[in-house]
Amino acid sequence: MNYKSRLALLIFIDSVLVLSAVYISYIMLHPSLGITSFGTISVSAITMLISHHIFSFYYGLYKKAWEYASTAELFAIVKAVTLSVIVTAMTEHLVNDGFYFRALISTWMTYILAIGGSRFFWRTIRDSYLYKNKAKKKALIIGAGSAGRMVVRQLVKSPDAELFPVAFIDDDARKQKLHFLDIPVIGGIDSIQQAVENLGIDNIIIAIPSLNKAALNRIFTECSKTKAKTQILPKLEDLMTGKISVTHVRDVEVEDLLGREPVKLDMKRISGKISGKTVLVTGAGGSIGSEICRQICSFSPSKIVLLGHGENSIYLIDMELRRLYGDKIEIIPVIGDIKDRNRMFEVMEEHLPDVVYHAAAHKHVPLMEYNAREAVKNNVFGTKNVAEAAETFGVKIFVLISSDKAVNPTNVMGSTKRIAEMIIQKLDQESETKFVAVRFGNVLGSRGSVIPLFKKQIQAGGPVTVTHPDMTRYFMTIPEASRLVVQAGALAKGGEIFVLDMGEPVKIVDLAKNLIKLSGYTIEEIGIKFSGIRPGEKMFEELLNEKEVHPVPIYPKIFIGKAVLEQEEEIEYLLERFENFSNDDMKKFVVNLANRKKNITLSLVK
Repeated sequence: MNYKSRLALLIFIDSVLVLSAVYISYIMLHPSLGITSFGTISVSAITMLISHHIFSFYYGLYKKAWEYASTAELFAIVKAVTLSVIVTAMTEHLVNDGFYFRALISTWMTYILAIGGSRFFWRTIRDSYLYKNKAKKKALIIGAGSAGRMVVRQLVKSPDAELFPVAFIDDDARKQKLHFLDIPVIGGIDSIQQAVENLGIDNIIIAIPSLNKAALNRIFTECSKTKAKTQILPKLEDLMTGKISVTHVRDVEVEDLLGREPVKLDMKRISGKISGKTVLVTGAGGSIGSEICRQICSFSPSKIVLLGHGENSIYLIDMELRRLYGDKIEIIPVIGDIKDRNRMFEVMEEHLPDVVYHAAAHKHVPLMEYNAREAVKNNVFGTKNVAEAAETFGVKIFVLISSDKAVNPTNVMGSTKRIAEMIIQKLDQESETKFVAVRFGNVLGSRGSVIPLFKKQIQAGGPVTVTHPDMTRYFMTIPEASRLVVQAGALAKGGEIFVLDMGEPVKIVDLAKNLIKLSGYTIEEIGIKFSGIRPGEKMFEELLNEKEVHPVPIYPKIFIGKAVLEQEEEIEYLLERFENFSNDDMKKFVVNLANRKKNITLSLVK
């Protein structure tokens, strides 16, 4: 029905209801009224009818979608009816030198029941028949707070929703056994499994945006005991910034379970280092580099230089940042290889950045074991090129993205990262540029990480391959790692190695099990196969070794350790005689050098 037809129908229905309310009220009070009295009553009826239509238009009663009516609409009806009765009373007083109070009160009550009842009748029909009789999946809502109630309201209102809420779960004892929006709170988290079985639940929605990781893991553990699909609301920070609404439920990701609480940034200090400045990011198209760029742009630099070797990845981050910040920040995409020393000096001279975040690196551990020379070219020579170019052209802060694999490294990748740290430590002692490094563990969802591999194996029907049942790693999310890098730049005094308080390491086999469950399968359906430790891998990672200063917290969740700078002679030899090394000799040399095994390394040099 179009607007005009709908308006005409509502006016006709309201007219009948208003006139009926007036006459019924008078007849109920005086059943013996004669036909002559109806003329007097008609003055009141016509006045009330005209007043009703005027106030109905004023309060938008003819524009409201009554199938979604709630208390706000009911309140609008009460206001329109009350004002109509007041106007009628005033008219009766002028015409008849008084008004019939009891009749008007009776009319007011009948009037509200008639108008309100007609409006809510359609919602009742719609809820009772169109929705509940429609084939929908039953949903269990975890959390009876404001977010949970908002989800229920949206699911009930939307005709296209595939889910219909049947119950709440909430640990708050004060809410249990109560009904919110006609939906009962049937118990706490421990009753999830029983609720799913008893009510035939198809979907579980975790509707607590402020949930911490420990509580989420507890809830998901209970949900994973059922066959119901588990979904979750967006993160609180996304809701607060308006990126998405509370009704946008999504599947639970492994990042939700293993990611740690977000690092809160020192906004004032970071703004002082970045706002209005020129910032250069190497590896800007990578997982970490691109997120660093996003974080930096939120602090309004005057210019950001996106340096990367792959044109497609640089194109993508360039287009994204232009769409979001193109009218506020000068965005410069630069294609260049950090191994090209002349190109790095050209870029630094042209843009004269104030801050450099060096994220470009080869990071795949087994792959670098087979390509040790390329790892050294990129991670050692590349870092040296960028760092020395930064020093030459007066960069104020240089932040190297390092790795927990740089501690007591047993592989080429970690060794080259430690050597890169040594190089910038040496430069920091000689330069006005503040050179610092940031170490963190594995990043959830980054390119080349274990999670995309596990997901592909699950999609293929399994099994998921894990190297060893006892292998552990530290994990953090891409945004968390990037926040740490940005914060480290603001905290830099020169020479530091910043480390995040990463909590307890996670077993890789537990990560695999969670991914299997999140994908809707059981461990038995997919299976887990142990393939053995790969070349260069360690059973566990460290953040600082015993020769490095015990980390002292300088910021919530951020620690600092001064790694000892040694092996300068060997580093110089490596840089000067690089071409003389075979791949196998290179592996031995860099691992020994990174572990400060001076005698062994010197014997290799000789």
